[in-house]
Amino acid sequence: MGKTYLEMTDDLYEYCSDNWLRESPELKALRQETAGLEMAQMQISPDQGQFMAFLVKMINAQKILEVGTFTGYSALAMAQATDDKTRIICCDLSEEWTSIAKRHWEQAAMNHKMDLRLAPALDTLKTLEKTELNTIDFAFIDADKSNYDAYFESCLSLVKSGGIVAIDNVFWGGWVADDSQNDDDTLAIRALNKKLKSDDRIDLSIVPIGDGLTLARKK
Repeated sequence: MGKTYLEMTDDLYEYCSDNWLRESPELKALRQETAGLEMAQMQISPDQGQFMAFLVKMINAQKILEVGTFTGYSALAMAQATDDKTRIICCDLSEEWTSIAKRHWEQAAMNHKMDLRLAPALDTLKTLEKTELNTIDFAFIDADKSNYDAYFESCLSLVKSGGIVAIDNVFWGGWVADDSQNDDDTLAIRALNKKLKSDDRIDLSIVPIGDGLTLARKK
């Protein structure tokens, strides 16, 4: 199979950012504050945030689920792109990181859209399965990688027919294609990637943005 994509050089990425990126002042302020944190690499890129905002606006998402919120950039990007009826359920464990999220959500006047659940995500998802099956329009998974398959299965049950489950970090820095890398996280992502290829419950696409973003549309 020949190489059919253009390499994203630093110069080309800067050109794309200069010509296509529309980052609100509120998002930029949050990104800049997060950049000073030790775990700043966990934040999605602004171009990915804009792409996800485009997706939820395109499907007119009214109910969004996020597994892994960190400092709230992706949730804020999606909140700013959707109407006032939209609600975003955010699952995370860290009060420290999400305190930054809550402050920026409030400054952006988007906090009323957010439903932050501070608990193990699998516990929150199990609770949601009692009342929210087939009601979610868009789910975003960006949390601990060892539980990716469990997160996907739960999110798929929660998402309505025609809804989308987006899964971040499916390239895992390129390690998924490196046979010498066999740590638990790499194996978990590699296994899920393989599983989804033949999963007839979904329509499937991969977007080479950021660290790789899988889009699974529930049939």
